[in-house]
Amino acid sequence: MDMARRSFLRGRPGDKAPPLRPPWALPEAEFTARCTRCGDCLSACPTGLLHPGPGNFPVADFSAAYCNFCGQCADTCQPHALQRQIDPPWELLAHIGDTCLARQQVVCRTCGETCELGAIRFPPRLGGVAQPELSFADCTGCGECLSACPTRAITIGRRSAKEEKE
Repeated sequence: MDMARRSFLRGRPGDKAPPLRPPWALPEAEFTARCTRCGDCLSACPTGLLHPGPGNFPVADFSAAYCNFCGQCADTCQPHALQRQIDPPWELLAHIGDTCLARQQVVCRTCGETCELGAIRFPPRLGGVAQPELSFADCTGCGECLSACPTRAITIGRRSAKEEKE
């Protein structure tokens, strides 16, 4: 039997996306080959975004904090698994889900007010509550909007192929 099919039927697809790594991380295979799991980047992160993940490799945990792109994690990385010359620092983006209060016709603009870059806007709408619009070009995936959202309708994830083009 095809193992991929068996995993799918059991609800455990084999093609799991790699964990969300710190900013400026090398591609996954190179990152895990270089990272010594020393924890220096974890202790250097002033916002507390980085935590030990599977295999004790660092991961970005947006439920706990956001990234201010200070670069301290990359500056302390001795094996150079994080490299500040990587631009952009990562390919992450905010995603606004259906539990968003504005999408439920309740006035809320908290995420837009929190976003310093103005990546989340609420254009006026006749006869209804303004809906959030995310600018793919302006969003850095920092996660600051996530902690501000009262319904946790925002997630941070990788950009889709469509989002990369826009």
